[in-house]
Amino acid sequence: MLNGLLLKSNTTMKKAKILSIFGTRPEAIKMAPVIKKLEGKVVEHKVVVTAQHRELLDQVLKFFKIKPDYDLGVMMPEQTLTTISVDILNKLERILEYEKPDLVLIQGDTPTAFSAATAAFYQKIPIAHIEAGLRTYNKYDPFPEEMNRQLIDVLCDIYFAHTETAKDNLLRENHPKENIFVTGNTVIDALFLATEKERKFLDKSLNKVDFRKKVILVTTHRRENWGETIEKIHKAIKEVVDKNPDVEVIFPVHPNPKIKESANKVLGQNKRVYLVKPLDYPDMSALLKKVYFVMTDSGGLQEEAPALGKPVLVLRRTTERPEGVIAGTAKLIGVDPKKIVKEANILLKDKTVYQKMAKAINPYGDGKASGRIVKVILKKFNA
Repeated sequence: MLNGLLLKSNTTMKKAKILSIFGTRPEAIKMAPVIKKLEGKVVEHKVVVTAQHRELLDQVLKFFKIKPDYDLGVMMPEQTLTTISVDILNKLERILEYEKPDLVLIQGDTPTAFSAATAAFYQKIPIAHIEAGLRTYNKYDPFPEEMNRQLIDVLCDIYFAHTETAKDNLLRENHPKENIFVTGNTVIDALFLATEKERKFLDKSLNKVDFRKKVILVTTHRRENWGETIEKIHKAIKEVVDKNPDVEVIFPVHPNPKIKESANKVLGQNKRVYLVKPLDYPDMSALLKKVYFVMTDSGGLQEEAPALGKPVLVLRRTTERPEGVIAGTAKLIGVDPKKIVKEANILLKDKTVYQKMAKAINPYGDGKASGRIVKVILKKFNA
């Protein structure tokens, strides 16, 4: 059925049509190299953004010079998972009916990705999933991402797994072996594009940071950490800074009010903690090259930082990216404040431990994932 659907456009001598759909900054970063690779290829390609994250998304689109064909503009104040999903489903239905694509290309595990897969499924349009097969097998951790990606993979037809581990997860779930392709992660492609030239910081506040010191990059935003847990994490960060005079922290604060309130309350008065607005992608990439190590509950940073030789302390109970932990580039330290302080101090004071993590081989790819993905797509269309 898959090949029949995909080859239908070729049998009628028409160009195959692909719709790439995404809505958040991480999705945009990981989709951008694929979109650039599709430019000029013998397929018709259109870009749909939901703008689930407006400002953060627009930064990436501008940097990679991507102009969407459709912008759904779904972001609203105090939006919920339900309101986002319903809005995307309603608006995508009309676009899919009009465009009648031969393939929908999505990335990751957001409400945008899940809603796009559902909308395409309802119209029997084949779906290709970039970064398929990530799993914790814990229904609520991370929430809602874990179930989003499992449900997406039930619906989709072509699986682009970033590692052999992700492929094994898909095989255990009985997804067709012939439709699973291990490509590496496109986030490394994007990072190499962003860091191939030396760039000055666009955010002037970063010029105040003394990079002769041990600078830690911190990010927190994960939904399952909201509330008391996020405040405890921030207090642990404060303790690390207070006990280490040679340390400074750069903390791009997520725009969610729950994160901003805690960050300002706990860390706002510390002169060696720089609470900055979410950074443009060029700034974040340039910053990764300069910092000493990273503390984060993000998924993407677990993949990006090791590519530049930066150890990662993962502020989560679980991770769907165990490859980094196994390789030694990342360490899953949980959310207990005492453990956070202890692990940060080890990296700050023990050079042997630091070098072992910094020099471990990044398991997430060589920067050529997008080329492999496009090659598979073109082959499926006999293009």
